Formats: sequence, structure tokens, C-alpha cells
Amino acid sequence: MLGLLLAPLAAAQTATVTFDEGWAGWSGPQGSGGATAIEPTGGHPGAHAHTVFNNFGITFSTDAHAAFLGDYGGATSVTIGIDVRVESIAMLGTPVPRTLVLDLRSYSLAQNGYPWTSVWYPLALLESGQDWARYTVTFDPNAAALPAGWGGSGAEDPVTFEPRLPDGVTFADVLAQVESVAFTTLEPGMFYGFADFDLRIDNLHVARVADPVFADGFEAN
Repeated sequence: MLGLLLAPLAAAQTATVTFDEGWAGWSGPQGSGGATAIEPTGGHPGAHAHTVFNNFGITFSTDAHAAFLGDYGGATSVTIGIDVRVESIAMLGTPVPRTLVLDLRSYSLAQNGYPWTSVWYPLALLESGQDWARYTVTFDPNAAALPAGWGGSGAEDPVTFEPRLPDGVTFADVLAQVESVAFTTLEPGMFYGFADFDLRIDNLHVARVADPVFADGFEAN
């Protein structure tokens, strides 16, 4: 007798920016404080982006790479990550740590004069002399409440004055309208002095995993 076997096939969409073919819609710090340039070797592995910059903080972002943008709600799980090597972060020659934050931004949900509404997650504490390391976070984009460890921005708590999501806006609302993705050392609600940054990034990665798709198969009994 032949019995029906349903085999689950995971549906996933992934993309990785390795810098071997340029910026691929991403950008890094540029201006009077320094520059970011793609170097063909020394990455993790291969090409990578190298930033030497003096400012309150540094940000790498995209509003053009389609794989990182749009409605995340079609996935049951999303993973976003980045590889980082820190040569140094210092103020007046003294090493200082900085938090690396993943910030998922929606301009469409912006309110009350804020440039965007976002949900954000502290990926790592960056310190001088750290070798290449991969930092990732995995989350359910359909969750209404902020998952553990996540924060929101786009409004201010009237008591603590800390950043939070605007009234009526959920985690899933923001993830349904992601219009910019940023890796930044500027944590929402924090204030910083000027620092000298010398660090390298590689392998900007996103993976969206959807519900399993079942394929028909047969098992002999």
C-alpha cells in the first residue's frame, strides 16, 4: 500500500552584500569627517568597506537594496546580520565603546516631526581591537509587541523622555513598511561626543523564511 508523505520545503529569500561588486545600494559615512571606501582585500573574506571618520557616530544604510526593504510580514522569521572588524574607536586618543544598532525605519509611519518611525536592536558592543565577528538577530516580523531586547522610536515617553513607538503603531506595523535599513552607532535616545572611528564591515545579510511549502511524495509500506 502506498501512503501519502508530505515533505516540507522551507521557502527562504536571502541576500548578502559582500562589496566584491560595489555598494549594491548601500552607503557609508562620507564628508568633512572622513570617508568610507571599498577595499578589494582584507575583508571577511575578499572585499569590504573601510571607514575612517570623525563624528558623533557612524551609519551604514540602504533605501535602495530591495531584498532588505518592503513588507517583512510574508515571512515567519527574518535574520539580519553584519560582519565587523574594529581597528579603533577613540575620543581624544582614549578608547571608548560604542553600541552597534540595527535600525529598521519607516518614513511612511513618521509622526509629529520625526523623520521616521523605527524598531531597533543593539547587535553588539564595539571596542577597539576587535577582530572580524558576525553579529545577527532573528525575529518574527508579525509580532505585535516589541520582542525582548528591541526598542522603538518615532515618539517620546512623556514621563521618561525615552524614545518609543508612536501610539497605535506596533512592531509588525513597522516591519510591514521597511523603507530604510541602517547599521549605526547612534542608539536612539543616547547622546554622544565626537569620536574617531576606524572600522571595517562586510557581508551585510538578510534572510526571510516563509511558512514551509509541502510537496507530495509517496512512501512504500
